[in-house]
Amino acid sequence: MKKIKFTDITLREASAGQENSLSFKEVIETAKTLDRVGVDTICLAPIVNEKVDALLTRTITSAVKNSAISIPVGFTKNSAKTAWSAISDAPRKRLCVEMPVSAVQMEYTCKMKPAKAIEATRELVACCKGLCDDVEFAALDATRGEPDFLAQIIETAVSTGADTVTICDSAGKMLPSEFSAFINSLYEKISSLKNTSLSVRCSDELSMSAACAVSALECGASEICVAINGGPATSTEAAVNIIKTRGDDRGYSCGIKTTELHRSVNQINWLIKSKREKNNTPFDTGVKQTTAKAVKLDAKDDISSVAKAVRSLGYELSDEDLAKVFETFTNVAEKKSVGTKELEAIVASAAMQVPPTYKLVSFVINSGNIINATANIHFRKDGQDMFGLAVGDGPIDASFLAIEHITGHHYELDDFQIQAVTEGREAMGSSLIKLRSNGKLYSGNGISTDIIGSSIQAYLNALNKIAYEENHR
Repeated sequence: MKKIKFTDITLREASAGQENSLSFKEVIETAKTLDRVGVDTICLAPIVNEKVDALLTRTITSAVKNSAISIPVGFTKNSAKTAWSAISDAPRKRLCVEMPVSAVQMEYTCKMKPAKAIEATRELVACCKGLCDDVEFAALDATRGEPDFLAQIIETAVSTGADTVTICDSAGKMLPSEFSAFINSLYEKISSLKNTSLSVRCSDELSMSAACAVSALECGASEICVAINGGPATSTEAAVNIIKTRGDDRGYSCGIKTTELHRSVNQINWLIKSKREKNNTPFDTGVKQTTAKAVKLDAKDDISSVAKAVRSLGYELSDEDLAKVFETFTNVAEKKSVGTKELEAIVASAAMQVPPTYKLVSFVINSGNIINATANIHFRKDGQDMFGLAVGDGPIDASFLAIEHITGHHYELDDFQIQAVTEGREAMGSSLIKLRSNGKLYSGNGISTDIIGSSIQAYLNALNKIAYEENHR
């Protein structure tokens, strides 16, 4: 069974620093999501601002664990070395030499004539091969290039050391039958191409990019460039669905985790396309969300009514945890009616109380109206000290990112609530956190006169429940 590799260009198309682009934090979150889904390679935007873009790229390389990181190297040896410096610490890395091959694009993009483009390709591929084991050559606008010149520049790239050749149908005007004929003609003209990994990047101008990409697989291609949000590229979902449905018949498969793909598509599309609204949850859970009816219980309600109300909030409790929740509910209901917030707090404090895997040692938060909020958090696990440092949109956001840095894992924040439980200047604040792991909700509660401290305690409480269950499966 032939494995088809996926190179994702979502971050290439939605790079930070451009109008309506993703923030620093959102780019990193998207990269981690793509890594979790199982894409083989994540393609980043080229480095334009060396200080800012290189820092972002290095941060992504430390966050991505399994996918290879690819980055375009520009048109000079110096820009290639800058790109390499930014990704050199990644566990898996790829340098991509991109060269326009149609006459119009060569003149417009890099001001080169054909002979100069071939020489530049030779020099850049050789330079990149001396830096990195994995080098890609991408022939931009290949379907509008002069056939003999296209064959010559690809031969030059392969003979100089390119491991992967990407054919780009930038115009997106070819039908699947025409694209497969085009790919076959390249195999016939370029004998060395048969020993090289061939990738295709198809524009979706005619809404046929997925079909064109799959037609190239039939000819011998082994890699597809995709984007989670589709846009100008092949939609990941469309390509995966074709391979999932017909791959067994055709003799190929892919490593994309299809069970996580839909949720991740929704999450990334939210980041890229949606306008934030107040109180929106920034991470789609992949589960159809419904507005729960307001909970109103009193001392007359029995355990079945409480269980129904708990389920309406999204929790799946064991019989033991439900019994604990009902016992606490009974004590509260003797004094007052129990609404949604009260029941949430009861579930957070009574259900699934576990020995702590992580213990909070200390935290230091720096925040102000002229500086970015930073959080430095110290946890201890099994006697080992663990530290997390992060910058966030605010002190609480920075704290949660620092905790993710410690655990090395992102859990979806399903809900976050803060409320005062006493009055006055020394009021106690209560924080409620709901994290979702593998589709299941885990809640944590924290109380403190310091609202940042209560938020960290609430997150830690929910995190320990997840860690306990993961360790006892």
